Amino acid sequence: MNDRPRSEENTPAFPGIASRAAATDSDGRIPAANWDELVDSGYLRLFHPPEAGGSGADADAQFDAMEALARACSGTYWSATVSALLCGSLIATYGSLREHGRLLRPLLSGEGTACFGIVEPTAGSDASTYRTTVRPSGRPGGGYVIRGEKSRITNAPTADLSVTLARREKGPGDDGPDWCLAFVNLRQPGVQRYETPHMGLRAMPWGGLVLSDAYVPEADVVPVPFQALSDGMTWGWLLVSIAAIATAESALTASVRHAQARVSFGRPLAHMEGVQAQLADSRTQLDAARVLARRALRERAAGSPARQLIGMLKVYATELAVEITQRAVQIHGAFGVTQGHEVERHYRDAQMNVIGAFASNRLREQLAEGLGLGPAVYRPFDWLASAGLLHHPVGLDGGTRAVHTVV
Repeated sequence: MNDRPRSEENTPAFPGIASRAAATDSDGRIPAANWDELVDSGYLRLFHPPEAGGSGADADAQFDAMEALARACSGTYWSATVSALLCGSLIATYGSLREHGRLLRPLLSGEGTACFGIVEPTAGSDASTYRTTVRPSGRPGGGYVIRGEKSRITNAPTADLSVTLARREKGPGDDGPDWCLAFVNLRQPGVQRYETPHMGLRAMPWGGLVLSDAYVPEADVVPVPFQALSDGMTWGWLLVSIAAIATAESALTASVRHAQARVSFGRPLAHMEGVQAQLADSRTQLDAARVLARRALRERAAGSPARQLIGMLKVYATELAVEITQRAVQIHGAFGVTQGHEVERHYRDAQMNVIGAFASNRLREQLAEGLGLGPAVYRPFDWLASAGLLHHPVGLDGGTRAVHTVV
């Protein structure tokens, strides 16, 4: 399928959100007016079928709307899309509409928001260190309680619901998965929250959850094999990639506008070969990323995990956005590093996408595994001896002296 141009008449526009973007970033809060505009536009309903309360938009319509919102305000995009698309998809995929439609519908109507509670203070992408645990409550009515801490989580300070990755405390004879998704009501005793200051995406609520035996109904604890869950998390990689493309597009647009208007040494910057080369490279690379992103979203929306494809997109698009925003800073000169300038904001936002959802360095290791190279495993080895560094010259006579390791 060919990449199609954006249809302006069918794509939701977010003029109010865009007009408030600078103030939203400065205040570090998403205003209520942004959520009203999202609800009125139908954005939150795009990603789910009508039987779930959605509008059943196709992949291209989803992409157009996602890019439009991310260009309007990256922080608002992250908060809304993590809730409606990522958390909504996890609920719909691993739960059931009959049982968990009550959790999904508020996310699509805008009456509530959700966060994906996965990362813990001990590590980011290393799940072996996660300690949050679900165990039977021991109460007469049954159910479970959950205990642990999740940190650096989008929407954690404000969300109504957490789709929480946790270990299962398994009893005798329980040979089910070691992991589960717990759908945790965050408006109850046993839940504490905190905010974490962050460099970019400042309007996005970001912080942690401390769960101290918070109650979870039995139906809201869904055992999931970890590999199956990792396929579901590709929605997160995808939404971050589209955020990066939108940020890069905004930075490129600002750069072209500035290059045309700014006169230096008697001519516009746009007539300087070095600036032209930077803009041409940015346009070429960004359009390539967009084609890859459309392909990835189509495959994912069709039901394929598309794990390798989305992994490649996430690495390429997020790092490209950093490169393009760096070029934008160079083209704008001192304006580009002035607090409150749109390019300064885009540069900060671009950095967050590289780390968000899954760090690029770790993702590269997984992509290499997909090429048949095997897992990246550390094995101790004597690198001093193999490099000939156990001896060093002591003078011009060529003599050597052994190096003794100090313990």
